Amino acid sequence: MAFTPTETRELLARLGHAPKKFLGQNFLVDGNIVRKSIELAQVTSGDAVVEVGPGLGTLTGALLETGAEVWAVEMDRTLHAHLEETLLARYPGTLHLLEGDAVDVPLAGLPAGEASRAKVVANLPYAISTPWMDAVLSGPLPARMVLMLQREAADRYVAGSGTRNFGAISIFLQAAYEPAPGHRVSASCFHPRPEVDSFLLNLVRRPDPFVFAQDTKALVRRCFQQRRKQVGAVLREILPEGSALWRELLAAEGFPPSVRAEAIPVATWIKLGRLHRGPA
Repeated sequence: MAFTPTETRELLARLGHAPKKFLGQNFLVDGNIVRKSIELAQVTSGDAVVEVGPGLGTLTGALLETGAEVWAVEMDRTLHAHLEETLLARYPGTLHLLEGDAVDVPLAGLPAGEASRAKVVANLPYAISTPWMDAVLSGPLPARMVLMLQREAADRYVAGSGTRNFGAISIFLQAAYEPAPGHRVSASCFHPRPEVDSFLLNLVRRPDPFVFAQDTKALVRRCFQQRRKQVGAVLREILPEGSALWRELLAAEGFPPSVRAEAIPVATWIKLGRLHRGPA
């Protein structure tokens, strides 16, 4: 059960801890949203679950109560110590708690062999959401992710081609995951209350997920950094020797060299990614 706003304030006072805005420390105070997160992720006993930024341990405790084995990474030293004293002492065999930066350890130390069956259930701070997501999308890919995000970030991740929010991270994510029904979350569900509403983004790994190579990711990002520029012109600048192959594939897909990056759908970007990576 989540702490109420009053209980959260009292616990933070006992810890001598003021929420740090730069770390995105907005603590969940609505038990219904905790339950909804677990429900969307379909967490059951024996599951391997990754949590990012467990904070005061509200979601962590609920995950552990399902019988799941939880790998969690917390950057804040005070909160990490609190979790060690409370939850780690109660669940020494099923909670694996790491102190560190989630961008450096995106799956919280989960063994690589466990990643393909793992689920991620996390309240992601806005400042790290995209670099963390990019790290996860470098593989190995978890089976499912239910992520609490600012609405703006969630919209960007699932945006379709031809829209303002569509960008490189939209492509990398949608090449590997399909969005399932999620859940809107009011700002009133957090302490301190953030300025914007959030969204529980529910992502299921595709049967045939595609992971872009790092150098291909760099090319895609360059195309979106100059999103008003024609893709054909951008490719000639950054891929002079291989741009002809990309232009030929775009033409076969019905796109002229004058096309802008945001007009190219994910399926075509995957084909371009396979072409740039070469045969498997």
